[in-house]
Amino acid sequence: MGGEVVIIFDFDRTLIEDDSDRWVLTNMGLTELFHQLRPTLPWNSLMDKLLEELHIRGKTADDIAECLKGIPLHPRVIEVIESAHALGCDLKVVSDSNLCYIKTILQHYKIYNCFSEIITNPAVVDGGRLRIFPYHKPDASHACDLCPSNLCKGSVIEQIQASVPESESKILIYVGDGMNDFCPTLKLVEGDSVMARKDFPLLAHILKNSQLVKANVYEWSNGEDLATILHKLISDKSNDDNINLSTTQL
Repeated sequence: MGGEVVIIFDFDRTLIEDDSDRWVLTNMGLTELFHQLRPTLPWNSLMDKLLEELHIRGKTADDIAECLKGIPLHPRVIEVIESAHALGCDLKVVSDSNLCYIKTILQHYKIYNCFSEIITNPAVVDGGRLRIFPYHKPDASHACDLCPSNLCKGSVIEQIQASVPESESKILIYVGDGMNDFCPTLKLVEGDSVMARKDFPLLAHILKNSQLVKANVYEWSNGEDLATILHKLISDKSNDDNINLSTTQL
């Protein structure tokens, strides 16, 4: 039954309890340099520059990975991810973090294999240092004015929607918190759902522009809320499928 449901998670302050970039900066002594450089570079380039500084200071990719393993992930969120995966839901991450950080954290919590796709900024170890690159190449930048130049989440949602065969019906559930989650929210259609975190920019923009949002909107505050609401949405969909199946058999 879950095979008709695609669940798309933002990562920072949604799937995990904190922001992965800021976690590394804070715990590896880069806060002061971050504030010095913040006005001079876009976020993606700034993160790459700060990782270069870590390399100069003798920190390895393994050191960064160990730091990332300390980021908290709510136990109930882990449970609902495992449950949704077991039911056959298609789980994806769409994030402005990077592949190294996301993969490291999800593997640490033993849920990496629950996700069919991680759509984010590429990251590689080059010459002993971790490098981050933009998801959208500079010569193929998007025209969206709601998203940063390196990643338009709305275009990713459109790609996911376009990949569904015409003979199939998929319901999308998008879970997010930030301003860059508003663009993908606008791509959702009637019957889809968006789960927006209370007291964060996504929900504020939805409330200000409710006439533009076609999806059902659900508010959540913490990992417990997220898990409870998501579990109910999946259960309701499964119950609808059972009703439809019973009606067909009659």
